[in-house]
Amino acid sequence: MSRLSWIAAAGALCALFVQPVLAQTVKVTPLGGIDGEFCAQDRALVFEDPNGTRVLYDPGHTVAGGADPRLGKIDVILVSHMHNDHLGEAHIKAAGAGTCAKPDISVPTPQSNVVDIALAKKSKIVTGSEMPPFFAARLKAGGGDPADSMLARFGGSVTVGGVKIATVAALHSNGVDPLFIDGDLGKQMKAAGLTGDVGPATGYVLRFSNGLVAYLSGDTGILADQQLVIRDYYHASLVVMNMGDGFTTGPAEAAYVVNDLVKPASVIPSHANEIGTVDGKVRAGSKTEAFVKAVKVPAHVPLSGHTMEFDGAGRCVKGC
Repeated sequence: MSRLSWIAAAGALCALFVQPVLAQTVKVTPLGGIDGEFCAQDRALVFEDPNGTRVLYDPGHTVAGGADPRLGKIDVILVSHMHNDHLGEAHIKAAGAGTCAKPDISVPTPQSNVVDIALAKKSKIVTGSEMPPFFAARLKAGGGDPADSMLARFGGSVTVGGVKIATVAALHSNGVDPLFIDGDLGKQMKAAGLTGDVGPATGYVLRFSNGLVAYLSGDTGILADQQLVIRDYYHASLVVMNMGDGFTTGPAEAAYVVNDLVKPASVIPSHANEIGTVDGKVRAGSKTEAFVKAVKVPAHVPLSGHTMEFDGAGRCVKGC
């Protein structure tokens, strides 16, 4: 056999082994307030890498603590910023409690829903800015390991369970509710209407083992970084984009980010702050409908409990 023939044969053999890995998908499961719907407080998503690593993003109010039966194994928790609808000063009693417009968020979590879940699941918490010390202190107070609160600041990354996690800029505030600040200082801050600053809010870029690169926007406005960093450097092919208006980008602004700046293969709308669906269908006249109509790529509405699967190029291949 000639040298060229041997190289060709070796390459074909390698392709046989590599192709099944590349064909594997990342599973994305929303954990919202009402099964089968996209509701006002829904933020939480679970990403499952083909290797089994599971990443929970912004559990907020709609994950019913560490005992929520929908969670399963959680290896990593990501928190984009410290507002209560992402961190969780309380959570729902159970999936289906309350209504789509107003879930029953009546179970208090003094250490935060994020920390309660991390302690129950022995998860790492990955954040940027000045957020890691907050989580380290609360993990320690709950009998956990403060080292499980991991830092990834802008321009850097950490890899957990084969998933590479980088933080990216988000244009949003990032104050800790004074109810999480003990003693007179917390009381004084509450009386003055102040929150505890923990640095800039963040988004995330995740690189999975099948090659998928996902941009999780967090709560953000329009940024030049969404082209220069998210598209040109990281080459994100799947975007989770906030679009609820008022607190974050509105439908038109969010669609501009998707269509003109990031240009992914697919998008998952997030942070609707409204009833986004009725009976699993996009509600007519909603912001969700406006966003879905405005984007030029497939928009996959995150219905709670319904798993979607994405290939390495960011295309939804199942469950959408």
